[in-house]
Amino acid sequence: MTTETADTDAGTARITWHRAEKARLVLAVSHGAGGGIEARDLQALARTLPAHGVSVALVEQPWRVAGKKVAPAPKTLDTGWRGIWPALARPGLPVISGGRSAGARVACRTAGELGAHAVLALSFPLHPPGKPEKSRADELLGAGVPTLVVQGGNDPFGRPDEFPDGRFELTEVPYGDHGFTVPKRAEITQDRALDLVTDAVTQWIASLG
Repeated sequence: MTTETADTDAGTARITWHRAEKARLVLAVSHGAGGGIEARDLQALARTLPAHGVSVALVEQPWRVAGKKVAPAPKTLDTGWRGIWPALARPGLPVISGGRSAGARVACRTAGELGAHAVLALSFPLHPPGKPEKSRADELLGAGVPTLVVQGGNDPFGRPDEFPDGRFELTEVPYGDHGFTVPKRAEITQDRALDLVTDAVTQWIASLG
């Protein structure tokens, strides 16, 4: 594991690399508005994917590095992601642009202009909780590259059955909330829920060729 910083027009970002021995792809994933790269799904991907030839770059947006508690506007998040991209592309490998929650929105919005190989959207916030009329489906549908959504079955930001038809794949984590936490009464364990995330991502990446 190695860490580097990247200066962007939104401030200094930080990238923590979990490198594959013989990498064929880079998966760059950022956090959401309410947490950092310690999120259990991001850490699970960083542990799992290098053995499958995928280097994982866990990206901390500038606002998080600066110690701020509240994420800035989407435009500023996009600016930060653009500034990080040269460091992600430096290994000369195809880059899958990804993130969880707000980070997934950033990945979708910027995929085309940055030349992302694909998009991984973890817990895509389809709408604010309780406000399905405020849909963000246009961001997801506009990614323009192969896209995988991994969504908790009980995510208040959008359950799997709320998603529109479109050119993306969707994997459900049964009982999972926005952080893929499953209740103790669920028929699957927390470890199994995380396995569903990593298995889905691993299989999808293998299918990209």
